[in-house]
This record gives sequence, structure tokens and C-alpha cells, in this order.
Amino acid sequence: MIFANPALEAMDQDVIAMINEQRSLLRFQVSQSPNRWQGFLRRNTFARALQGSNSIEGYNANLAEAVAIVDDEKPETLEDETLRALTGYRNAMTYILQIYDDPHTVADAQLIRSLHFIMMSYDLTKLPGQWRPGAVVVVHEPTGDTVYEGPEPGLVPALMNELVEHINAEDGVDATVLGALAHLNLAMIHPFRDGNGRMARTLQTLVLAKRGITSPVFSSIEEWLGRNTAAYYAMLAQVGQGAWHPERDCLPWVRFCLTAHYQQAATLMKRNATVSAVWGEVEKIRLGHGLPERCDLPLMDAAFGYKVRNQRYREDQQISDVVASRDLKKLTDAGLLEAIGEKRGRYYVSGDPLKRLILKHKDNSRVPSPYDALSAKAAPSLPR
Repeated sequence: MIFANPALEAMDQDVIAMINEQRSLLRFQVSQSPNRWQGFLRRNTFARALQGSNSIEGYNANLAEAVAIVDDEKPETLEDETLRALTGYRNAMTYILQIYDDPHTVADAQLIRSLHFIMMSYDLTKLPGQWRPGAVVVVHEPTGDTVYEGPEPGLVPALMNELVEHINAEDGVDATVLGALAHLNLAMIHPFRDGNGRMARTLQTLVLAKRGITSPVFSSIEEWLGRNTAAYYAMLAQVGQGAWHPERDCLPWVRFCLTAHYQQAATLMKRNATVSAVWGEVEKIRLGHGLPERCDLPLMDAAFGYKVRNQRYREDQQISDVVASRDLKKLTDAGLLEAIGEKRGRYYVSGDPLKRLILKHKDNSRVPSPYDALSAKAAPSLPR
């Protein structure tokens, strides 16, 4: 027995409808500006998901470092274990991006074990790709208190098979609810010696992608969970009650995930508006200096605080080293970029004209809970 689908109420169905409307808008934005979505914004969102999911486990990187890992670069500022953990996560998510829309891909127990191996193979002592052979106890490190004990190891294979049957069943369950249940069940079964949280979040994204929800990058709530880690742990503790209790009602967990999806989608739409506005100004600046269109991407990277490197630029634009070097020199001479370092170690950061763009267009407004938004909408207006 695993956690079963909860009985949704009318307001839950309304929130799901609100999330689906957001996703329709996101799909429209993708179709209107595919290069921006599939290039700059996708890379930015992937990096934020990588950063968020791993920060929950104590592997912390700033956004520029996370972008470098997405770009298959090695940030010298990261500790080796953090670098390996983030790279393993990136490789697992990249594998999902490659296979999720393949009709021959089956979300089965072996795929889950394979993803775990890809993610955790940097440390063979953690038995990557294997179900845990012994008991598991989750300890709150600051206090040393035991906060969760998983089911007996002998139950793990059957429970994971039941989880797989559930996510593959054609029973009309909404994809977002199904993904939330997959996340909860894997986290509570705790089938691996280590990496269970990252695997639970990865599985949730895979379930959504297999059910046709936008794309794995844009459907992930890992960035949101990274920003709300305390609430995430508190909700798991509330539903789990310290041990394997699949008979408990998991509706609070589902509502937590629906809120995460709604607020994350709203964040993506705000971010898209910011990217579009900054890109428009970057184009004007670039045209004002008589520079080619290919210079937009390094200018955007610099504007958003990422390091620009010659190698990455020429690979993205499929240009020679001579052309890339000439472009970057022109951007530097114009004061749009600033060169740091010498020769092979050289990289570029934003000049003063670009630094002001993000502050000008960034939207820091708070996105309300969808349940609060529904309540406010339903409340009768008071007479003046």
C-alpha cells in the first residue's frame, strides 16, 4: 500500500484549472519567441532548478555557478563534492530531457534506478542504482532528532513497483496531482541509501513531462522548493508523521504542490517579461553600436550576471575563434563588457550600461497563493 489519490474538493479543481491556464499562456509564449525560450530562458530556468533542488540537500551554489554547470563548465569557486552533486543532478535531468517524449520510454523501476545511478555515481559508497539494503533513519542535523523512519528494506521493491503502476495507470488523475503523489511516495518509501529527495523531485518532473505538461524544464517546481525549504520539510513531516504511514490523507501535500506549481508558473511568466524587456533594450544598444545580431546572447548573459567566455560564445554561435575574439573586443571597447583575467582564463562581465537594465525591469511583486486568490475572488464586496 502506498499513499493514494486524495479526494479533491471544488477549490482544488479550480486551482488546477488556474494552473492549466498558466501553462497555456506559457506554451503561447514559447511559440511566440522559441529562440529565447529554448535558449536563454530555458538555460536560466534549468540552472535555477539545479540550484534549488540541491540547496535543499545542503549543496549550495550561486546562480552563475549553476549556469556554468549547465554549460558543462567547472566553476573553480565550488567545493569538489558540491560540484559533483550538481553535475550528477544535471546529468540525470539531461537524460530526462532526452527521453521524456520518446514513445518507447517507460517510467518503470529500472528507469528510476538508472536515474539514481546517473545522479549519484560520483560516490559508489552510496550504492547508486540499488535499493537500500538496510533501514533508513532521517535525522535533523541541528538537533540530532530522528524525524523519519522509512519502511523495512524488504518492502521497498514491492512498494516501488506499486508506485510505478500508479504513475502509469490511465485512471484520469490530473497530471499535476499524479506528479505530486509520485514525489511523496518516493520520498516516504526512501528506497535509496542517499539522494532520495533529489530523486523524488526529479521523478515528479518526469511524470509531468510524460503527461505532456509543457516541458521538463518549465514544469519543475524545484526552484520554488529551494526557496521554501522549511515549508517543504514541514509539510513532509506533517503528512508522514515520522514513519511510513501511507494510510494518511495526503490532500495537504497535494495542495502544497499545487500552490508551488501556480507560484512557480507565475514566476516564469514574470521572468519572461523581464527577459523580453531587457532583450529589447540590449538589441537597441547593440544596433546603436553597429554590432551583429549574434552579440545579443553574450550581452544578455552579462546583463543577468553570468560570465561570458570566448569558447562558449563561439560554440553557441558556431563562429571561429578569430570572429569571437573580434566581437568580444568590440563589446569591451564599447564599454558593454568588462574583461577579467588574461589569455585562456579570461572571461567577461557586464559593463555599466548593462548593469542598470535588470534593476530597471525586474518584477519583485509577490505572487499570492492560488487558494488565497480564490478566496479573495469569492468574498463579497463591501458596500461603500
